Amino acid sequence: MNRVSGRILGGVLVPDTPLVQRALDYARRECESYLFNHVIRSWLFAARIGQLRNIDHDAEVVALATLLHDITLNERFNGPRRFEVEGADLARIFAQQGGVDERRAQLIWDSVALNSTPSIGLYKEAEVALCTAGICLDVIGLQYELVPAAEIARIIEEFPRLKMKRRMTRCFCHIAEARPETTYDNFVRDFGERYVSGYRAPSSVDLMSNAPFEG
Repeated sequence: MNRVSGRILGGVLVPDTPLVQRALDYARRECESYLFNHVIRSWLFAARIGQLRNIDHDAEVVALATLLHDITLNERFNGPRRFEVEGADLARIFAQQGGVDERRAQLIWDSVALNSTPSIGLYKEAEVALCTAGICLDVIGLQYELVPAAEIARIIEEFPRLKMKRRMTRCFCHIAEARPETTYDNFVRDFGERYVSGYRAPSSVDLMSNAPFEG
């Protein structure tokens, strides 16, 4: 792990730098309370997994990526691209304006863009994999066993879930209604198919069959 000043949050040692504090302030402004708590928990889970598994990583990159990964997840979202990509662009701009170099800024972009795609994110650089792990642990319980139950309980006590499942579902359904074309190749498709009347995603089979080539 890179050596930066730290503090204890939710029982977890996390970096405490001016840029991390600005990211916290930015997330607090942009996110509803339940979503702000989610990004904090995701950060803490990511950081703790890195510590428990002794994974060398850039702690400030993980902090920025987890804190900013959902700044476009709201019922105002209007695309034009999938919300993770829109958020990744904003997170990269924020990082670059804070003096982050291109390599680290790209890690932040990848972490945000792939935060809901563990089949890819978990196999990329340590920072991307840790962000993916922390976020997916908080949303769907992926790799729940990696963090001791007592530590998870403490984090949730300090940063309550505030009916996150129900409120996230509303956001995903809004995206499926307002910008269905951004959902066809990602998990929001599942919410559209289950909850949104008239939602219909094209089939990849049809797309390939109808490609403008012979054979």
